[in-house]
Amino acid sequence: VQLQASGGGLVQPGGSLRLSCEASGQTSYRFTMGWFRQVPGKEREFVAATRWGGGSTIYADSAKGRFTISRDSAKKTVYLRMNSLRPEDTAVYYCAADNSMILSSMAIGSAYDYWGQGTQVTVSS
Repeated sequence: VQLQASGGGLVQPGGSLRLSCEASGQTSYRFTMGWFRQVPGKEREFVAATRWGGGSTIYADSAKGRFTISRDSAKKTVYLRMNSLRPEDTAVYYCAADNSMILSSMAIGSAYDYWGQGTQVTVSS
């Protein structure tokens, strides 16, 4: 599975961005795609994830109410709509995918086998 992320950029506080990540290759019922983010010098942080089979979706507390993850199964694409962005949302955002994800591991980065190249999101006035 290969992943291609896009949609990052510079936005003012309170603004919105939509990230996209397209997967190529075989997918399964337990195929899961997620978003993580990382700031230099800090650990990678889970943001949101969604599983194709069953449609389970989870969010980090920092994302709840502001971010929405959605997917287009036919296009093998996951989206992250980010509203009410804050300066602390500034990070490199990575999409990740796995074909055998179990529900309890969806927020764990090491559970994902495939990673995209990352896209920079900067929230600043």
